[in-house]
Amino acid sequence: MAILATLWQSRLYGLEILRLLAETSQLDVAEGTLYPILSRLKAEGLLLSEWVEAEAGHPRKYYWLTAPGRRRAREMADAWHTFAASLATLVQPVLGGKQR
Repeated sequence: MAILATLWQSRLYGLEILRLLAETSQLDVAEGTLYPILSRLKAEGLLLSEWVEAEAGHPRKYYWLTAPGRRRAREMADAWHTFAASLATLVQPVLGGKQR
């Protein structure tokens, strides 16, 4: 879900995905983990990719969501939102909130 969410607004290459995950969600994903996941998501038809020549350095492989990828990201985000809200209710007393 996190990888799909990083691609919601734009096309990104692998290291940009890793940086965005680290900066916005504190998820520290290794390159050796990211690329197999991207390959699987692409095989499932959720992503497309394209090699793009860089002005300086080597070509970069950019990834973006397909229509099914956008649907899956939305479904997963909805499920996560429901789960997180339920868990927040459960831990509220631990944080000093109202008792159930």
